[in-house]
Amino acid sequence: MNMLYIGISTSNLIHIFLLAFASFAMTMAITPLYTTAAYKYEWWKKARTEAWSGGAATVYAKLHAAKHRRNIPTMAGLIFVASITIVTLSANLNRNQTWLPLAGLVAAGAIGLVDDIMNVRGINAKIAGMKSSVKFALYSIVAVAGGFWFYDKLGVTSIHLPGIDNLHIGIFIIPLFWLVVTATANAVNISDGLDGLAGGLLVSSFTVYALICTIQSKYALAAFCLTVVGALLSYTWFNIFPARFFMGDIGSFAIGTALGIIAMQTNTIYVLPIIGAVYVMETGSVIINRLSRKFRHGKKVFLSSPIHHHFEAIGWPETKVTMRFWILGQVAGVLGLIVYLLGTGV
Repeated sequence: MNMLYIGISTSNLIHIFLLAFASFAMTMAITPLYTTAAYKYEWWKKARTEAWSGGAATVYAKLHAAKHRRNIPTMAGLIFVASITIVTLSANLNRNQTWLPLAGLVAAGAIGLVDDIMNVRGINAKIAGMKSSVKFALYSIVAVAGGFWFYDKLGVTSIHLPGIDNLHIGIFIIPLFWLVVTATANAVNISDGLDGLAGGLLVSSFTVYALICTIQSKYALAAFCLTVVGALLSYTWFNIFPARFFMGDIGSFAIGTALGIIAMQTNTIYVLPIIGAVYVMETGSVIINRLSRKFRHGKKVFLSSPIHHHFEAIGWPETKVTMRFWILGQVAGVLGLIVYLLGTGV
């Protein structure tokens, strides 16, 4: 029988857990500063009037009218992006492991910050922020740049697939990198729609990837994953229902980009859709509704999309949707880890 042995030292474990705690503590410390500024300068999140799947967002507007009347600030992702960046730069900077996810996190976060500022100022009120085509182009530039670094500087030219082992694809690793990173970033962004939902899901995803990185002896990358977990736990403390603030695009796109990059760095893109099954489900519901509207004369499959709004529309309380999706995310994470272990042949 094959056995799995993880030869991590006690000092490495302590270092990894200390970074997670430091990130949690720093995010907790920064939060009052952000909250003071956000409420003073009224960084209120503006609601979309156009649905993800096209057409007027009438169902969403009814479900969340009271929430948007409450004036909840956005851009709170700035808190954990700052914490993760400071902790990584000061104690976990590694050219082969943490440069790339950190750069992706910061670059995607910068684009998201601009989008959030446009939202707060009421620019493009219909879509509440930057045009989707412009956002996609900017995030694509970040993903292609990351893919080039991955290929040229880190020398990665192949991917692992169970049963095939390493499939050499050469320079085509760059468009694959772009696809994985942009798809993951957008899926996480779409999933960020209920109080506490994205935060809880991402904690599960990054915890699983911390385990995968540890199994692969990529301890700096494992520490980065738990640095993200620590920051997200602090954020989610304040974001659970009723939310004090929202992460905004600066948070969802930054963290989603980092997650996609880590999947590429660990050569585990075949389990990413399993670990991120809830993100896939959320994005799939938007695509299904959009196609249904187009080909069925405006008819929808789901009352509202992403699918978490559909469950709200049929009568589930927001907290029930959130916590059940958290459970689905945790189960999917464990299943993804099992598939990874089976794929490694240990």
